[in-house]
Amino acid sequence: MTFFSSNSVSRRGFLKVGALAAASMSLPELLSAAEQKKIPVGLQLYSLRADAPKDLPKTIEAVAKMGYKGVEFAGYYDKKAAELRKLLDDNGLVCCGTHTPLETIQPDKLAATIEFNKTLGNKYLMVPYMDGKTKQGWLDLAKLFNEQVEKVKAEKMYLGYHAHGHDFNKIDGESCWDTFFGNTKDDVVMQLDTSNCMEGKANPVEVLKKYSKRAVTIHLKEWGGPSPDSVIGEGKVDFKSVFDICEKNGVTQWYVVEHESGTKPLENVKGCIEALKKMGKA
Repeated sequence: MTFFSSNSVSRRGFLKVGALAAASMSLPELLSAAEQKKIPVGLQLYSLRADAPKDLPKTIEAVAKMGYKGVEFAGYYDKKAAELRKLLDDNGLVCCGTHTPLETIQPDKLAATIEFNKTLGNKYLMVPYMDGKTKQGWLDLAKLFNEQVEKVKAEKMYLGYHAHGHDFNKIDGESCWDTFFGNTKDDVVMQLDTSNCMEGKANPVEVLKKYSKRAVTIHLKEWGGPSPDSVIGEGKVDFKSVFDICEKNGVTQWYVVEHESGTKPLENVKGCIEALKKMGKA
């Protein structure tokens, strides 16, 4: 491959090179290149927390057949990382994240957590829940993440925090979310949850705009809708704007579907990805 510096080729020349390269590609290659630009869709397995413990292989197989490209774990079903990795490999899936508890990123646990996730093939370490309770508590958590993110980054992995409604409560006029992310390094990534954000009376679109460059993965979860079984597109989340920000920020690597309510979990997660297919997102 030949690389050109901005000093060695004119804009017209660059465009000509690009046009020639495109012309030399077959239609399947062009379609493949376009497909690669699409953000892949994974599933948070907590959505199937009643099914997965009963028969994890069958559940993983069903998720793959629906069209999901990856899964995010929230617990490991008493299995070793290598067992889980084989299960994913056998079904053509990858691990697009783990919800790893706050205790697992503490200084005495982080090395083991990194090793487990390396075996699993995961590079997204997302702490699913924490509560600083006070402003100083949130600042202390920010300090911990600032220290640990350097170790995680050295392993070419990401360290981030997942949103819940209480994160948008205000202390001294500032939301806990802003206190935390306003005092962490840019390398500490954000996993916004569209529904949890709205549950906390915040606007997911505005939060995404503010921290767009940290939105490496995002939870797509509907909020509102006619029933607890409502899937993506049937409620009040402005997914069009969410997609627009994620697809223009240059950093979002995964859409992760989560569906926590209702009585038909397998049908609901299938309904979510079918909706995303109709939107051209899966």
